[in-house]
Amino acid sequence: MKRLKVLVAMSGGVDSSVAALMMKQKGYEVIGAFMKNWSDTKNEFGECSWKDERRMAVKIASMLEIPLITLDYEKQYKREVIEEMFKKYRQGVTPNPDIDCNQKIKFPKLIQEAKRLGCDFIVTGHYARIKKTKNGFKMLRGKDESKDQSYFLYTLAQDELKHSLFPVGDYTKKKIREMAKKAGFPNFDKKSTVGICFVGKVNLKDFLKKKIKPKKGKIIDPEGNVIGEHDGIYYYTIGQRLGPRYGFEVQREKNTQNMSRWYVARKDAKKNVIIAAPYNHPLLFRKEIIVTKPHWINPINENKKYRVYSRIRQVGELIPSKLFYNKDGKGFEISLRHAIAGVSEGQAIVLYRGKEVLGGGVIGFD
Repeated sequence: MKRLKVLVAMSGGVDSSVAALMMKQKGYEVIGAFMKNWSDTKNEFGECSWKDERRMAVKIASMLEIPLITLDYEKQYKREVIEEMFKKYRQGVTPNPDIDCNQKIKFPKLIQEAKRLGCDFIVTGHYARIKKTKNGFKMLRGKDESKDQSYFLYTLAQDELKHSLFPVGDYTKKKIREMAKKAGFPNFDKKSTVGICFVGKVNLKDFLKKKIKPKKGKIIDPEGNVIGEHDGIYYYTIGQRLGPRYGFEVQREKNTQNMSRWYVARKDAKKNVIIAAPYNHPLLFRKEIIVTKPHWINPINENKKYRVYSRIRQVGELIPSKLFYNKDGKGFEISLRHAIAGVSEGQAIVLYRGKEVLGGGVIGFD
């Protein structure tokens, strides 16, 4: 019987390290792959941060006695993910570069390289699960709900699920760390990565300012009264807190309510205006959402209404909802059981039926 070969995406983190370990323990022929997609983030010594991560990946690969290759897709990543991110922010919407990264770079490039190397599957350290059925493949949320990453993976297609394995998805993060410690991995207690995919944790406003120049505009209250000034609507997102410490100049004396509890409720990109509202104001909440650029992992019947759970941010609340197709030209819509705050145009809405990920799309409004 032919020994199956896998290409494991190894970032230097504990999850992908244990994924490689699990594949080797199961008898697969394992090749590690480190993706170098961003060189601009530096460590405390001024060296590119990716070099630190690669050194760890090399160390783990050496311990596992597997080869490690380095894949450089930095040009493609900057063009297809980061430049697109800047473009969306200029338009006044809030994109999700991590989802774009998985859809445009990570999975297609890894599968392409896996085929070149004669591998049967790619393996990643994502907390999600793949289930094979007689009609194809389903994606399920990870066992560890607090670490579930299916929100970032809703754009995967059947062919990508067919060629992918998520071995850590059946375990809790605590168990993965225990497995890494038992194996002697030096990264067993390494902190989880945060921030933008491959870029890391950055001050988003400062990051955006590198490409998008400040443009002052008015902050108005729900009645249209000018209550302050902002330095560019693209730097702020729906639901964000107002106040000097968050980069806003607010004329408190012109409004009797406590400005420290006000939030961004709407953004008018054409007029360069931010509409703010106090805590719990109706303008902060939305119940109806248009699903633009929908992607379904398995086909959806446009003539049916579905009872689903909606999520508008990673490991955010799973909200009981109704999914239906609006034949008046709006396309797919979601009606939430209860209105929620912080719904931002351009972000993803991911839909679930039980543990299954149905798919999702980009949040849009009328």
